[in-house]
Amino acid sequence: MKLVVQVKLLPTTEQATALEATLRACNAAACDVAQLARDVGCYRNYDLRRHVYQGIKTDYGLGAQAAQHVIKKVADAYATLTANLKAGRYGKPGSKRRSRVEANPVRFRWDAAQPYDARMLSWQQDARTVSIWTTAGRLKSVAYTGSPAQLKAVATSAIGESDLVHRDGMWFLYASIEVAEAPPYEPDGFLGVDLGIANIAYDSDGNRYAGTRLNGYRRRQLRLRARLQQKGTKPAKRLLARRTNKEARHAANVNHRIAKTIVTEAARTGRGIAVEDLTGIRERVRLRKPQRVTLHSWSFHQLGGFLAYKARRAGVPLVQVDPRYTSQTCHGCKHRDKRNRPDQETFTCRSCGVVAHADRNAALNIAERGVESWGAVNRPHVASPCSQRGV
Repeated sequence: MKLVVQVKLLPTTEQATALEATLRACNAAACDVAQLARDVGCYRNYDLRRHVYQGIKTDYGLGAQAAQHVIKKVADAYATLTANLKAGRYGKPGSKRRSRVEANPVRFRWDAAQPYDARMLSWQQDARTVSIWTTAGRLKSVAYTGSPAQLKAVATSAIGESDLVHRDGMWFLYASIEVAEAPPYEPDGFLGVDLGIANIAYDSDGNRYAGTRLNGYRRRQLRLRARLQQKGTKPAKRLLARRTNKEARHAANVNHRIAKTIVTEAARTGRGIAVEDLTGIRERVRLRKPQRVTLHSWSFHQLGGFLAYKARRAGVPLVQVDPRYTSQTCHGCKHRDKRNRPDQETFTCRSCGVVAHADRNAALNIAERGVESWGAVNRPHVASPCSQRGV
């Protein structure tokens, strides 16, 4: 399976200048390619090459591989834009926002990530340096560093394409690596995981991963950003810049730890993991304005992605189940009623009278649906009597 490993580059002043000039040239070229693609209505990678390949090599001093990666980056950006328009993420057809997006070409910031392949980037693991192409020539002996796990990963794994990234005044390489994954086992039941906002996750064993601290942290960050934006002084703007993405990194760290704990427990007990399929929930749910910030800062998709890749790497089976009515259905007697859940935390069955934590009850339903889903997918095919008789 493929994973992405981040390492930090430690360029000298001259090397950093060359890297910056390279990113600026590549992204300026990408903006020109995106404009031409919109003008002529051509968005496929190989078709775009016939229009712009020689031009951007000459105008921006790009090498052959860099020019091809710029064109592919533009084609991929338009493919993503088309998918988002189709999914309705820019509003309904005819809305102001959607019309503006459809009318304007894709734009790239000067520091947008630039892909590098093996012809443009080589690694010297023993010296812990890289040799990287720039518009000023090949830079050799650019030092890099990282955590022990990151350094081990790039030293022992096959490295594919990498992205050069400039963030917060620092330089990074995001390297795609191939790692071995454990063969999946036949699960002895499933650990159901209910994802939420008040509780980030609640599993069917009764383990609660509360979101109180994370939600409080987000509210504090929101208030701080509002005060700094209102103040508007240069020191306030510098502090805002330094705090960019701090909340996102904190939330990602929380999700990593939760996912690791859940996968470890499932592997220890020989079970699989069942989670809700929450695709498109932001488009389906309609909330009052004060609740929208909470919903859109809910990083359930990230947690689901962490669970998926950690489970795959550990060989733990993972299934996604239908989330409908899991919070309204009694796990014991299967009675479904909206009134079974009088508030966020409490589940009280109006049929059998069982009382439980609402998220625990939902997690038990999800675990049961995981067993059913796994059985339906892996059930041996039995030929019909007609086919057995040759009819």
